Amino acid sequence: MDVAANCSLRVKRPLLDPRFEGYKLSLEPLPCYQLELDAAVAEVKLRDDQYTLEHMHAFGMYNYLHCDSWYPDSVYYIDNLGRIMNLTVMLDTALGKPREVFRLPTDLTACDNRLCASIHFTSSTWVALSDGTGRLYLIGTGERGNSASEKWEIMFNEELGNPFIIIHSISLLKDEEHSIATLLLRIEKEELDMKGSGFYVSLEWITISKKSKDNKKYEITKHDILRGKSVPHYAAFEPDGNGLMIVSYKSFTFVQLGQDLEESKDENMSEKIKAPLYYWQQTEDDLTVTIQLPEDSTKEDIQVQFLPDHVNIVLKGQRFLEGNLYSSIDHESSTWIIKENNSLEICLIKKNEGLTWTELVVGDKQGEFIRDSAQYAAIAERLMHLTSEELNPNPDKEKPPCNAQELEECDIFFEESSSLCRFDGSTLKTTHVVNLGSNQYLFSVIVDPKEMPCFCLRHDVDALLWQPHSGTQDDMWEHIATFNALGYVQASKRDKKFFACAPNYSYAALCECLRRVFIYRQPTPMSTVLYNRKEGRQVGQVAKQQVASLETNDPILGFQATNERLFVLTTKNLFLIKVNTEN
Repeated sequence: MDVAANCSLRVKRPLLDPRFEGYKLSLEPLPCYQLELDAAVAEVKLRDDQYTLEHMHAFGMYNYLHCDSWYPDSVYYIDNLGRIMNLTVMLDTALGKPREVFRLPTDLTACDNRLCASIHFTSSTWVALSDGTGRLYLIGTGERGNSASEKWEIMFNEELGNPFIIIHSISLLKDEEHSIATLLLRIEKEELDMKGSGFYVSLEWITISKKSKDNKKYEITKHDILRGKSVPHYAAFEPDGNGLMIVSYKSFTFVQLGQDLEESKDENMSEKIKAPLYYWQQTEDDLTVTIQLPEDSTKEDIQVQFLPDHVNIVLKGQRFLEGNLYSSIDHESSTWIIKENNSLEICLIKKNEGLTWTELVVGDKQGEFIRDSAQYAAIAERLMHLTSEELNPNPDKEKPPCNAQELEECDIFFEESSSLCRFDGSTLKTTHVVNLGSNQYLFSVIVDPKEMPCFCLRHDVDALLWQPHSGTQDDMWEHIATFNALGYVQASKRDKKFFACAPNYSYAALCECLRRVFIYRQPTPMSTVLYNRKEGRQVGQVAKQQVASLETNDPILGFQATNERLFVLTTKNLFLIKVNTEN
């Protein structure tokens, strides 16, 4: 296997706010508008044979509301008459009804084995569409924002086997050849697989092209398949079509059509059986690394070199562990000793006290982090003030305002460790890997439709937004915004279903399965002066938390955030919540 470069995400310190004091609950009402739908949303419930967590992730939590990022405040859904319905908002007080822009040629109710229909806005004039039965459509739409030139017309239409959903698509123009790359997701049954549920996830990279000179039809020119055991949190093409980035819990590999998967399975199994090379723990001030030494090891067999950002451990002439540390250490105060139980114990003193390390050596997966119950209690204490259920919470220690839910261990650390991988489009090899450790994936958002979608990860208590860039080796993932304390806050929401943020990062929002929507605004300057009683200093900015309750008992099926408003879709209604009223 070719070795991919181990990379790390570089946080921009100026975008972090260590003095963030928490969200204050605001009772200002949010203007909310409600539209009744002519026909119900074409929801497809999970069947009895779709019982795994992966089916739930991919299809059970599917977002039935689609945002056209090329045209602001334009959303789409597909109803059970097979119509693609659009609502474009210019003015909240003059809302029209959703209008039909296209009707699927197939009868959606006729097929038993179908998935939900899915749609992806490829460019300002192209759309990729699946009817949920295994048929892919490419549609030329004309300019969707201009009613005179908008006309949805099928340019490609082909049966591709089992039902799938569309994850991503891009439009490419090279040497007078127009092509559209689509990424399709299926969950397939491996009949011979006796381990686990026997299901695997298939991602299909299908490119459909047409040369402008010859008046030929669009046809498939490339078809590659990746397989994995978990539904990706994020999967998107680079804008030039040269690569694909995936964030997933379990790794994906390209397979030759018809190739057997036994080799990659064996490789995964051997990885699981291997014992960790070292164990590590941390406190606010230091880290302890424990390594079991080979029998009859002496002090002379061990060389440990500490540098401010680097560690190098050599055992019996063999390099044991070497690499860049997650953060800086005081290398002169760091020490090592041999314990009686024939183990080497290394103590690293943190330069940045209080910083929680998510990995020891950047990109190294050979160690295991040991969690300490005392740490949970300390972190819980430290985080209690970040959300409040009072309008003006008292910041004094005696009675810290806190969400009513008790803090669970999972709010602090995550057992599940995802990775971010980049695959090369021509060699089909993994070129870059980032081990995300405890950086839990939260959501993705399109900030600029010409760029890849951004993804938001939890870093300690905050939520950080990352913009992937293709072609820039040094800065492939750029930290562009921070939502203070949101990583912690969202963990307390037990019933959350969808998570989103405005493309201009002015707020983040999440909705529960029923009725409630929570909005977290970025800190804004105060109109009146507030004082922090505990520290006696002036508070210049305040971050608001708002809650909207929808007047419906129907489950929420879709959720999208734009700079101006939130769109919430239920079976029979579309709700608009005006978030930014200043404009």
